[in-house]
Amino acid sequence: MQRFPLTAAVAATLVLAGCAGGMHTRVAGQVEGPNATAQLEPTRGNLTRGMVHFTQMGDTVRVQGEILGLAPHSEHGFHVHEKGDCSSGDGSSAGGHFNPHNTRHGMAMGAEHHTGDLPSLNADAKGVARIDVKISGIRVGSGMDDIVGRGLIVHRDRDDFTSQPSGNAGPRLACAVIRRK
Repeated sequence: MQRFPLTAAVAATLVLAGCAGGMHTRVAGQVEGPNATAQLEPTRGNLTRGMVHFTQMGDTVRVQGEILGLAPHSEHGFHVHEKGDCSSGDGSSAGGHFNPHNTRHGMAMGAEHHTGDLPSLNADAKGVARIDVKISGIRVGSGMDDIVGRGLIVHRDRDDFTSQPSGNAGPRLACAVIRRK
């Protein structure tokens, strides 16, 4: 039987193929961990809807999504809320911002903020907002900062990032429960 040397390229291919079938995959040099999704549905009297994906990537979570039915050229507060409950019709059953560390509300990547503070959504001329950011301080599927089972809310107004406890972002246009994939 003839033996062939295992080249670095072949070894790397085998490692990546092995990872693809498991819980983690490698993308652009970074290992992806657990995933979750949130199917945003309109609250009573609103049209806002969309899908948001959360992917654990080391110490950050990639947040990707598309939200439709917003006012053209508008800005909206966007937050993870403490309860995965959208049963109230107006989104209030999702409770306040997810804040396990009892901190002040602020910008998602600012010095002090709630775990549930996310960057604002900015709608284009057609009322569509797209988001693709990496956030530190949240987790998918483990730990105190785990967002799985929490609510995801799109607010009517822009978040001022200073008013307490919620940035004066107004009524809730859409609600979802974040679910592990």
